[in-house]
Amino acid sequence: MTSDQAAFLLTIFIPEVKRESLTTLRVLLAVPADKSGYRPHPNSYSALELAWHLASADIWFLDGFLAGKFEMDDDTMPADFSSAADVASYYEDNLSTKLDEVAKLPAVFWATPLPLFGMFDLPAVLYLQFMLNHSIHHRGQLSSYLRPMGAKVPSIYGGSFDEPMQHSSES
Repeated sequence: MTSDQAAFLLTIFIPEVKRESLTTLRVLLAVPADKSGYRPHPNSYSALELAWHLASADIWFLDGFLAGKFEMDDDTMPADFSSAADVASYYEDNLSTKLDEVAKLPAVFWATPLPLFGMFDLPAVLYLQFMLNHSIHHRGQLSSYLRPMGAKVPSIYGGSFDEPMQHSSES
């Protein structure tokens, strides 16, 4: 991949990460504080564990770009986090700033292959799509927890029962 190709892809992926992060934040904020232990199956993450995985993985990818390498550090949720609102606050406080820093990395960085745990060795820019796929997958899982927990499901890619689509003429 050339630097020009990577720079072009960056103009697509960075705005998409910003858009998707707003939706992720809405899903995180929809998790009821008193239902953080909910899990649909004994083998499933609890709502709080899944919220943490979703949010922390996005930040982990951004930190990896800034470090120029992906390393698995301690991914334990901070002990003082007791609700998805705590996770949402962490996500909101960190994502935008780090994404702005990541967007400033030079095109040559984005064109350079970056290993990921010996499984992938893709040009760095392609991990933004990987990050999006991961986030969208786990956000979908978490959103499927919401209604059984008694919460409202926010609009994600169009309306939901709880937040129907509004046509521009109805606004």
